[in-house]
Amino acid sequence: AGNDFCFIVFRYASPPTVFHCYNGYGKKNISGERIRKERKRQKLSQTDLAAKMQVEGIIIERESISRIEIGTRFIPDYELPVFAKVLDVSVHWLLGLTDNPNE
Repeated sequence: AGNDFCFIVFRYASPPTVFHCYNGYGKKNISGERIRKERKRQKLSQTDLAAKMQVEGIIIERESISRIEIGTRFIPDYELPVFAKVLDVSVHWLLGLTDNPNE
C-alpha cells in the first residue's frame, strides 16, 4: 500500500537464478503479516501451521514460520500457494492485492 515498492535481485549461482524481493522497509516478504493475521484468526500455533504445510509437502519448521511472519525469511513462490491453501485464503490476498481473503 502507499509507498511500497519492490527490488528484485538476481543471483547467479547454483541453482542458476534466485529471485529475492525486498520491499522499501527491509522486509524479505510482503505476505508474512497476513499469514500471521490469518493464523491467529484461526487460533493456530506456528507449530500447527508448520504441520499443515508439511502435510502438503512443504518441509518447514516453526522457526521458519516465525521468521516469515516477522519478515526476515523469504517465501519461495512454490510455498505461497500452499500457505493460501492451508489457511483457506487467496494468494492475491496474501500478496496484498485485495482486501478480501477469498478473492
